[in-house]
Amino acid sequence: MGAARYSGEFKRDAVALVESSGRRIPSVARELGVNPESLRQWGARSRAEVATSGARGEGPLNPVEREELRRLRKQVRELEREILRKAAA
Repeated sequence: MGAARYSGEFKRDAVALVESSGRRIPSVARELGVNPESLRQWGARSRAEVATSGARGEGPLNPVEREELRRLRKQVRELEREILRKAAA
């Protein structure tokens, strides 16, 4: 059985999903049908790239951008909870 090949875009999107949703890697990996260790490694590589080249070549986030990111992540979590509550009703 050979190793699955995923595009760079898929890997970036999977890592972004973990980071933006606040969910754990195994949960996201299960949802996407990938090995949790693979997703963990993609995240580590992504963080290493950001550390050496800035956030996708744009440099690190300034305090205003960091606060906006924090606020948006919180909003995403709240919306996810709201969607789950409505689905359960």
